[in-house]
Amino acid sequence: MAPSTVFLEPDNLLTPKEKNKLRKPVVEKMRRDRINSSIEQLKQLLEKEFQRHQPNSKLEKADILEMTVSYLKQQSQLQVKRSFHKTSQFDFREGYSRCLQEAFYFLSLHKVRTETQTKLLSHFQK
Repeated sequence: MAPSTVFLEPDNLLTPKEKNKLRKPVVEKMRRDRINSSIEQLKQLLEKEFQRHQPNSKLEKADILEMTVSYLKQQSQLQVKRSFHKTSQFDFREGYSRCLQEAFYFLSLHKVRTETQTKLLSHFQK
């Protein structure tokens, strides 16, 4: 191969517009590389999920993004359900505890036979 000579102008001779024109493809390539890298990371993170939905298929970038959005929505819905369930359990326990306190208070004010009182308290504590 014959050596080729390329004449490059020094930076100080280029106008800002020309510098931007030269820099634009490099910046665009870096941006695309970042996007591709992130999509590849998503693919690796959710590999098991992808295999469950589309085994033995080559996924396009759009597929990876769509499936990731779907997976994240699903996880978000599960989290909301879990927090609602925990809140319901907490409310139930708090209500039960309050009811138990009221029952103890009521029993202490009235003269109920100790045998009945003991059975009732034993039942509440179960």
